[in-house]
Amino acid sequence: MGSGWSSEEERQPLLGPGPGPAPGAAWRSREVAAAALPAAAPGPGRVYGRRWLVLLLFSLLGFAQGLVWNTWGPIQNSACQAYGFSSWDIALLVLWGPIGFLPCFAFMWLLDKRGLRITVLLTSFLMVLGTGLRCIPISDLVLKRRLIHGGQLLNGLAGPTVMNAAPFLSTTWFSADERATATAIASMLSYLGGACAFLVGPLFVPAPNGTSPLLASENSRAHIKDRIETVLYAEFGVVCLIFSATLAYFPPRPPLPPSVAAASQRLSYRRSFCRLLSNVRFLMIALAYAIPLGVFAGWSGVLDLILTPVHVSQVDAGWIGFWSIVGGCVVGIAMARFADFIRGMLKLILLLLFSGATLSSTWFTLTCLNSITHLPLTTVTLYASCILLGVFLNSSIPIFFELFVETVYPVPEGITCGVVTFLSNMFMGVLLLFLTFYHKELSWFNWCLPGSCLLSLLLILCFRESYDRLYLDVVVSV
Repeated sequence: MGSGWSSEEERQPLLGPGPGPAPGAAWRSREVAAAALPAAAPGPGRVYGRRWLVLLLFSLLGFAQGLVWNTWGPIQNSACQAYGFSSWDIALLVLWGPIGFLPCFAFMWLLDKRGLRITVLLTSFLMVLGTGLRCIPISDLVLKRRLIHGGQLLNGLAGPTVMNAAPFLSTTWFSADERATATAIASMLSYLGGACAFLVGPLFVPAPNGTSPLLASENSRAHIKDRIETVLYAEFGVVCLIFSATLAYFPPRPPLPPSVAAASQRLSYRRSFCRLLSNVRFLMIALAYAIPLGVFAGWSGVLDLILTPVHVSQVDAGWIGFWSIVGGCVVGIAMARFADFIRGMLKLILLLLFSGATLSSTWFTLTCLNSITHLPLTTVTLYASCILLGVFLNSSIPIFFELFVETVYPVPEGITCGVVTFLSNMFMGVLLLFLTFYHKELSWFNWCLPGSCLLSLLLILCFRESYDRLYLDVVVSV
C-alpha cells in the first residue's frame, strides 16, 4: 500500500527482531530509543482500558476550548450593548483563536520532547488563566474589554494542543484499527464545543433587539451583562474541573506501545520540517485542508453577523450554527470508524465529502442572493444548506489528519498536524482581519466558501495517496 509513492528508506522496518521490550522501554527519549531499536520486537502491541479515560479527558479539554473561543460570535449583538464592543472588537475576539496559533510550533516541540502530559497540563492551565481573567469583576468597561481580550488570547494559545495532538494521542494509546476513530473523537469535540456556544449563548443571553423568544422583554443593558457574566463564570468552572481532573490523572503513555508504529523511531524536529516542506504531495493536501477549513472556521465565527442582513434572529443563527457543526461531528466520527474497517480509502472519502461541500456551499450562497437568483429564502433552506455544509467539511477533519500522518510518516504526528492547522488558522485570520474593514458587505465572504471547496476538491483529485504507517503496522507486525 503506497509503495509506489514512498522511498525505499521510508518503507524499511524501524524495529528489528529480538526479544520483547520491558514495560516502558519503547517510550524512552529519541536518542535512547534509537539505540534500543535493534532489541525491540515487531510483534503486535497491547492496548489498555485506561486509554478511553485519557481520550475522554483530552476531548473534554478540546470541548471547553472550542466553547470559550466561540463565546462572543453567537451573542455579538448582546455583547455590543452590554460592554460597548464594536464590530472590530467582535471580529478580534474571534481572531484571537488563530492568533494563538502563532507559537504553534513551540507547543509541538514541547509535545515531541516532553510528551503528552506536560503539554496538556500547560494547555489546560492557560485556559484556567484565560477564563478566570474574563471573570474579574470590574465596573470600568474599557478595562473589562481589555481583560476579556486577554482571556480570549490565553484561550487561543491552548488551540495548538487541542487541535494538533489528537493523532499523537491516538497513535500513542490506540491500536491500528482504532486510530482513526480516536483521532475523530479527540479532534471533533473541539468543534462540538464551538457548536454548543451557538446554543448556550443565544438561549441564556437575551438579544437587545427583542428577537429572542426567551426573556424578550428583559433586554436592558444591565440584565444582558448579568447573563453574559453568568455564562463566563460557568465556563470558568468547567475549565477548572477539567484542569483538576487532568492534574490528578493523565499519564503520558501506556506501559507498552499499542502498535509497531507507536514504538518506532521518528525523525528529529529539524528533519521533520525539512521533510514536510520538501514533500510536494504533503503541501498539496495541506492546502486542500487549510484553505476551505480556514474559510469555514472564520465564517462560522461570525455566522450571526452574516445572517443578520437576511433577517435571521440571533437564536435562529445559533441553532443553524449548532446543528451544522453537530452534524459534522457525528458524521466525522462515523466516517473515521468506517475508515478503520475499510483501510486505504481516505482519498475516496475526501472526494465524496468535498463534492457535497461544494454543492451545499453554492446552494447557501445563491440562497442568500435570492433577490437575483429568486431561490426561496426560508428557514428550512438556510438550515438545510448550512447543516449539510457543516457535515461535509467538519467530518473531513479526522480523515485529513490520518492522511497527513500516513503521507509523511515517520514525521511525528504533532508536527505534521501542527503545520496544517497553522496554515488553516492563518487563512482564517486573514479572512477575519479583512472582514473588519469590509464588514458592511458580507456577500463576498459567502462566495469564499464554494470557491475554496472547489479548489480543495481539485487538489484532492490530483493527490496520490500512500499509507506508509499502515504498511508498517499491517505488514511488518505480521
